[in-house]
Amino acid sequence: MKYLLVINGSDPETIWNALRFGSAVLSRGHEASAFLLGAAVEIERVGTERFDVGKLLLRFDELGGVVLSCTTCLRLRKMDAAAICPMSTMDDLARLTEEADRVLTFG
Repeated sequence: MKYLLVINGSDPETIWNALRFGSAVLSRGHEASAFLLGAAVEIERVGTERFDVGKLLLRFDELGGVVLSCTTCLRLRKMDAAAICPMSTMDDLARLTEEADRVLTFG
């Protein structure tokens, strides 16, 4: 099964839970992609000691998950994409949505 996680917000606990879920899905042999919108593109900056977003982001990647960042959202914040979260477009989000068996939103 293919899962798409749409993350739209910068709350560390919300992003942490989304990545925990995505890692669980990948561990069960499914496919998972995450698309970062809005403040979620700041994913590398939002982690806390309690909610180690960076650690889970690396785990999601190591398990084969794909994370894409909205180019427009990055540009609005005058940011570059993280190496693990390349820039992407709404066309990519549309394609991922079409290909997914399940779409979940966080944020």
